Amino acid sequence: MTTLLAHEWLAPHGGSENVFEQLGRAFPGSRRLCLWNDAAERFAGVDETFLARTPLRRSKALALPVMPLAWSGVKLEGFERVVVSSHAFAHHLAARAARQSIPAYAYVHSPARYVWTPELDPRGQGWGKRQVARAIKPLDRARTSDQVAYAANSQYVARRVANTWGREADVVYPPVDVLRIRSGSWRAELTDQDHEVLSSMPEDFLFTASRLVSYKRIDLSIEFAAANDCPLVVAGDGPERQALEGLAVARGVPVTFVGRVSDPLLFALYEKCLMFVFLAIEDFGIMPVEAMASGAPTVVSSVGGARESVDRLSGGDVLDPGAGPSETRRAFESALAVPRGPVLADKAEYFSNEAFRTRIIEWAQLP
Repeated sequence: MTTLLAHEWLAPHGGSENVFEQLGRAFPGSRRLCLWNDAAERFAGVDETFLARTPLRRSKALALPVMPLAWSGVKLEGFERVVVSSHAFAHHLAARAARQSIPAYAYVHSPARYVWTPELDPRGQGWGKRQVARAIKPLDRARTSDQVAYAANSQYVARRVANTWGREADVVYPPVDVLRIRSGSWRAELTDQDHEVLSSMPEDFLFTASRLVSYKRIDLSIEFAAANDCPLVVAGDGPERQALEGLAVARGVPVTFVGRVSDPLLFALYEKCLMFVFLAIEDFGIMPVEAMASGAPTVVSSVGGARESVDRLSGGDVLDPGAGPSETRRAFESALAVPRGPVLADKAEYFSNEAFRTRIIEWAQLP
């Protein structure tokens, strides 16, 4: 079949980009399309919408109201199937295809968080942005279809799809490069500087990694470390770093900020840490799966999609937002008791790239 495979904007790295890459492998020979492509080296030969030729590509906030128009202008003639990867409005294209009797499939990372759940995404906060969201919501809901097959990246997102769009969605967990992590091939890529970083780590430490922005809640990882009297290592950088350094001093907990790290160093830190702590409210959460694939027990928020991987793999514990010292200590001790290493890593293959492609093929009922 002649397949159109569409995505929002493309960046060099990201969980949704990993999905788009694996969808391309599940649907070989597809024509690929995105709003604009900022990762041409990784995603060569991907067509772009008219937005790519405008200054709007440099500002997602300003481009947001125009995105539905971009998808409405995509020509569908000649395609026998349309598959979209959506975290903003790409799902509109699937509904339009369905109305033209073209089999349509939408993989949903989330209904646009900055429209539907701005409390979880600062991009949707502010009076002006809320007014834009209020105007977009009816259009976004109307541009769904009961003729589209929807898949969500977690049970958490499937519930949001039902609550916001009134549509049912299957659950197909996103791909994680589990086999690369487990193979250990990345060790050969560690630099002398990486080895210096690793050798400087405390003997036993908690680990967290993320962009240092407020909604990733690295502050909660610092509080978790303080409550359990354990050093913390933080990988990543961002505008919250100075505030987080101040919090670490105020709480009296040794926190080492290592800045942005390469994948090999990230994997090595997963392996070396006592446990991985990630308490943001995530739609799914790639990093907790990577940590468990590295054999590291993991503590995540009880709210959001990250708990689904921890629960499925029995790979750690969950912590309620606002939990007190006794619950925090319980989560720490529970995760510490998880058999680590290969026993845990073996289970993580459930979330591998290969498993994702198999489930996508089953979902789309491919021969």
